Amino acid sequence: MNLSNIFLRLGAVIILCGVSLGWWMGMSGHHELGGLHVHVNLLGGVWMFLYGLFYRAEPAAGRGWLPTLHFWVAVIGFLIFMPSIAVLLLAYAPLMSLLGPAMGISTSLVVLGMALFALIVFKATAAKDAAA
Repeated sequence: MNLSNIFLRLGAVIILCGVSLGWWMGMSGHHELGGLHVHVNLLGGVWMFLYGLFYRAEPAAGRGWLPTLHFWVAVIGFLIFMPSIAVLLLAYAPLMSLLGPAMGISTSLVVLGMALFALIVFKATAAKDAAA
């Protein structure tokens, strides 16, 4: 699994979705999902792309169980968090009872994904410091 390519492609597709949502909001005058638009662009588009760039710059950092865990935690967290934000912002009553657990799980996964990435970055850069 080439994490760099996967994250770069995911980031490109997600930023297209986020920008399309922003375009729709602007054209329709419906801005209720502004918070979703921001989170899709930043957590999905920008961060997924940055992950891909890092793994491209440091290919060794993208191998092993820890980067694979980072990938799954980041993607699953994102995929649960985005619909949860939409439900919250739209106050969609039929799904509001699921919102608490979904928000708690997904935000925890997003934070864990960022923490795993920080750990991976520190490991990769520490190895470079030791070699210098």
